[in-house]
Amino acid sequence: MLKNKPDNDEVTMPERREFLLKTFKSLGLAATGGLVWSGVIEEGRSAPLILRPPGAVTEKEFLATCSKCGMCTEACPYNALALAKPGDNKPIGTPYFIPRTNPCYMCKDIPCVPACPTGSLDKDLVSDKDENGNNKLNINLAKMGLAVIDRETCIAYAGIQCDACYRACPLIDKAITVDYTRNIRTGKHAMLAPVVHSNSCTGCGLCEKACITDKAAIFVLPRKIAMGESSERYIRGWDERDEERMKEVTEDITTQTPRSDRSAVDYLNQEEF
Repeated sequence: MLKNKPDNDEVTMPERREFLLKTFKSLGLAATGGLVWSGVIEEGRSAPLILRPPGAVTEKEFLATCSKCGMCTEACPYNALALAKPGDNKPIGTPYFIPRTNPCYMCKDIPCVPACPTGSLDKDLVSDKDENGNNKLNINLAKMGLAVIDRETCIAYAGIQCDACYRACPLIDKAITVDYTRNIRTGKHAMLAPVVHSNSCTGCGLCEKACITDKAAIFVLPRKIAMGESSERYIRGWDERDEERMKEVTEDITTQTPRSDRSAVDYLNQEEF
């Protein structure tokens, strides 16, 4: 007996099922690829807390010029520099360092800077003049970041003697000094409190690595984040940088009060204020 010829619907159902399965798989792969690519795009943006090698130009210029070749990382004798990988939440392929684990050891010849082929690490930013007027590399001019002290967790500010960060600083008594102050809590002892000076700190991170607390009480941040910016209405007067800045001020910003008409000597000699 001959079998009945199958209906067209019975023939096409498996084909339709296969077509739908392939379609959903394609959509799933496209969605997954989109998520991965969006993650890559997101990591291509600037990371505000990233610390760059010595001589790095501004972050915007750095991202535009860095070729991600890795030559600076290979030149570093201490393996302090790393290239950002997917998942690091940093612009992929760009060099950076983590002070707590791999600080900059302040090489005098700064080998990472001459190794850069694009000028993303600028020799001029870490150079001064020698006696003959020629450029000479000077790692002490580096401005990789600025060390910041959390006085709430720094044990020195609690009256416990510790000078680990001070001793680790390559610019000791310049970038970090120690203030001897009376310990109010005991009334009998002195506190040896570390103080960071922004004009000398290079942001190398050796202090952060040396800090003995579980989470470093002194840590390095990019200078733009760590430092404030003075208003043109305020000036120290004895700071040469402030004097230069005031030369550019065009408007009259002098504060006038009734006392302004009197001389300083008369004001100080009056009996009542």
